[in-house]
Amino acid sequence: MTNLKRTPLYAVHVAMGGRMVPFAGYELPVQYPTGPTAEHHAVREAAGLFDIDHMGQFRIVGPDADAFLQYVQPRDLGKMKVWDAEYSYLCYEDGTFVDDIFIYRLPDAWYVVVNAANREKDLFWLDTLAAGFDCDIIDESDPTCMLALQGPKAQTVLQKLTDIDLDQVAFHTAARGQVAGIETLIGATGYTGEYGYELFFPAESAIAMWESLLEAGKEDGLLACGLAARDSLRFEACLPLYGHEITAQLNPVEARLSWVCDWDKGPWVGREAVLKHKLEKTPRLLVGLEMVERGVPREHYPVQAEGETIGWVTTGMKSPTLGKFLALAYVNRPYNRLGTEVDVIIRGKSRKAKVVRRPFYVPAYRRADA
Repeated sequence: MTNLKRTPLYAVHVAMGGRMVPFAGYELPVQYPTGPTAEHHAVREAAGLFDIDHMGQFRIVGPDADAFLQYVQPRDLGKMKVWDAEYSYLCYEDGTFVDDIFIYRLPDAWYVVVNAANREKDLFWLDTLAAGFDCDIIDESDPTCMLALQGPKAQTVLQKLTDIDLDQVAFHTAARGQVAGIETLIGATGYTGEYGYELFFPAESAIAMWESLLEAGKEDGLLACGLAARDSLRFEACLPLYGHEITAQLNPVEARLSWVCDWDKGPWVGREAVLKHKLEKTPRLLVGLEMVERGVPREHYPVQAEGETIGWVTTGMKSPTLGKFLALAYVNRPYNRLGTEVDVIIRGKSRKAKVVRRPFYVPAYRRADA
């Protein structure tokens, strides 16, 4: 693992007993001695703190920054107010995914968060598309540290360290101010299915911020969380992960993400191809599966029906919250219909599963909107 990058918190994770593993070119903690199940439940019931400094951050500025970002992704940014934050993605001309991203509209710039494994690719892609636009794409990934504080008690914990009134920072908005005396961009965003925050601040303050948050959250049940809990949390909420539910071989329609697209905003890269997929209906769709027979459905396991392979598992595990063996999988139509029985091939043996409604766990923000 000598060629792997390390975040500024590497030594802290090791000192805390974090089990370090390779992920997206980085050496990151997959779990701490508390274990991934305890970490998962902490986020569902109290709060969890994640080192996500492997993620990339680009600042886009210049006279044509608005027009450029409007062109390279499908969401209509004209509907975003200053301090708003929204999920989107980048597509190739053929409508397949370059990456999924998060966009923040700041007073002085657009701020785009990208996946770690795609940072260099995304930057090259955006630089290529920027020809003819008067704007600059500034990679701020290395000097910026990014942490995620997630869970029902995340606001309580963070409020102890900031004079920003977090009641005024609504879901999918952002604010800038002091956290533990450190200048921080606070995004009311995250990828766990719970309310919480993603924090952006100078990398040299990483240890001070991490320790301040853990101390502030001690009495509220805050735990440091690793990659395993992060994956099980986003999986239960059926939030896609690049390399699993999203790849360069898949498109937003079959991934059930075409709701992001604003079709009437004007041209954007990949629009016609994605629209064609939507109008003509893709031959396969992402579905949720629940195992009927005992077995753990792992990534890449084939999905079959009537003896024929009709798809594959993208993510699967036992849900810590629900106690069921579940999977996300791509399957051919018409096997995407709710209640349809299929077979997951687990170690060469067929195990029955059925198509169920997604998300498996209804995120806090969806429950609030109901």
